[in-house]
Amino acid sequence: MHARVGMCIYRKTRYRTIEGTIVIIAFLVILAAALALGVFVLWQKQKKAQEGLDALSKETADKENLLKKEAMIQAKEILHSEREKFDEEVRERRQELLRQEAKLAKKEDTLEEKIQEVTDRESRLDKQTEELTEKEDYLAEMIAKQIGEMERIAGMSRDEARHMLLEQLKQDLQQEQMQLIRENEAKIREISKEKAQEILSTTMQRCAIDQVVESTVSVVNLPSDDMKGRIIGREGRNIRTLETLTGVDLIIDDTPEAVVLSSFDPVRREIAKVALEKLISDGRIHPVRIEEMVEKAQEEIEEKIKKEGENAAVDMGVMNLHKELIKTLGRLYYRTSYGQNVLKHSLEVGHIAGMLAAELGANVHVAKRAGLLHDIGKAVDQTQEGTHIELGVELARRYGEKEEIIHAIEAHHDDVTANTIEAVLVKLADAISAGRPGSRRDTLEIYIKRLQKIEEIAKSYDGIKQSFAVQAGREVRVIVQPDMFDDLASAKLARDIAKRIEEEMDYPGQIRVTVVREIRTTEIAK
Repeated sequence: MHARVGMCIYRKTRYRTIEGTIVIIAFLVILAAALALGVFVLWQKQKKAQEGLDALSKETADKENLLKKEAMIQAKEILHSEREKFDEEVRERRQELLRQEAKLAKKEDTLEEKIQEVTDRESRLDKQTEELTEKEDYLAEMIAKQIGEMERIAGMSRDEARHMLLEQLKQDLQQEQMQLIRENEAKIREISKEKAQEILSTTMQRCAIDQVVESTVSVVNLPSDDMKGRIIGREGRNIRTLETLTGVDLIIDDTPEAVVLSSFDPVRREIAKVALEKLISDGRIHPVRIEEMVEKAQEEIEEKIKKEGENAAVDMGVMNLHKELIKTLGRLYYRTSYGQNVLKHSLEVGHIAGMLAAELGANVHVAKRAGLLHDIGKAVDQTQEGTHIELGVELARRYGEKEEIIHAIEAHHDDVTANTIEAVLVKLADAISAGRPGSRRDTLEIYIKRLQKIEEIAKSYDGIKQSFAVQAGREVRVIVQPDMFDDLASAKLARDIAKRIEEEMDYPGQIRVTVVREIRTTEIAK
C-alpha cells in the first residue's frame, strides 16, 4: 500500500519534472527564435541604412561632378566672352591706328604740296620783286624828267610850287574851319536846348507837393455813447439794415462817441457816412427810416460826383467833355490808388503835363486833357473786367475823344510805345505825381530804405561800377564794367536783378532795370 502510494507519488513527480523541462526547452527555443529574428531584423535595417548611405554618397558625388562641370562650362563661357571682347577691342584699335596712319599720310601729302606751293610762290615773288625794282627805277627816272619839264613850263622851281600849293590849302582850310565853327555853334545851341529841357524835366520830377493820403475807413462822431445802442437797434436790426443797404461794415467798439465805417469802396463808404449822419441828426433810427436816408444819401453822392467832375474839368481848363465822361471823372473823387486820391492825382498830372508841354513847345491842350483822363479807367475797374488802361481807352473812344488823347491814355504805363511828345509828357507827369515821396502811403523812412535795398541788390553782383535808383524807385540803372560784360551777359544781368527784386521786395507798380555798358576810346593828337 505504501509502496503503491510512493510509486504514484514518484510518477507524478517525474511527470512534473519532464513537463517543466519541456516548458523550459520551449521557452529557450522561443527565446532563441526571438533573438535570431531580432538579429535578422537588425541586420536588414543595417543593410538598408548602408544602402541609403551608399546611394546618398553616390548622389552627392554626382552633384559635385555636375557642379564642377557647370562651373567649368561657365568659366569657359566667360573666358570665351572676354576673349571675344578683347579681340574686338584689338580689332577696333587696329582700325583706329590704320585710320590715323591714313590721316597722317594724307596730311604729309598735303604738307608736301603746300611746301611745294610756297616754294613756287616765293620764286614768283622774287621774280616780281625784280620786275618792280626795275619799274621803280624807270618811274623815278620818268618822274625826274617830268618834274624838270614842269619846272621849265611853269617858270618856277619845285619849292616855289610847293609854297604856292600850301598857301592855297591854307586858305581852303580856313574856309572849312569857319564852316565847321558855324555848324558846331548850331549843334551846340541845339544840344543846349535839349539839355535845358532835360534839366527842366528833372526839376519837375524833384518837386515836392503836399498830398492828402486817403484811407479805407471813415469815422462818424456821435453826440453820446447812448447813440451806439440806437444804431445797433433791437437784436441788431438797425445795424444789419444799414450794412445790407450800403455794403459797408460798421465797427462799434469802445471808442468813445465814434463809429467806424470800413469798406474798400469809398463811394459806398461815403453814402453810409452821409446816411448815418442824417439818421443821427434826425434821431429816428429804424429800418424804414434807414432805407429812406440811404436813398437820399445816394442821390446826394451822385450829385456830388457830377459836381466834382465838372469842377475838375473847369479847373483844368478842359472843355467839351462828354457828360458821361464828366460823371465818370467825378467818381475818381472817391477812388484811391495806393492811398492816393485818384482825382487829385489826375489833376496834378494834367497840370504838370501842361507845364512841361508849354516849356517844350508841345500841344498844351492835348497834354492837359490826356493828363486829366489818363486814369479814367480806375473809376470802373472795380466793377468791370479789364485793366484801368483798357477800360480808359474804351471809355475815351466810346465818348468821342481824339486818337492822340486815346494814345496818351494807352501809353502812360508802356502798354504801347509812346509815339507823340504829349504821350511821353503824360507818362512823365504820372511818374512825377505817383512816385514822389509822400504822394502815396509810404513814410519817408520806408521810401529811403526801399531805394537803398534796390541799389544793394544791384551792387551785389560782380563787375558793377555803380547803381542808381531813379524815378522815385521806379527804375534802377546799373553801370557795369565793359570788359567783364558783353551784350548777352548784360541782358542776363538785367533779368537776374529784376528777378531778385521781385522775390525779395514789396513795392507798388513796376521797377525797370536798365544795364548800361559803355566803352570809351581816347586818343591824343600831338
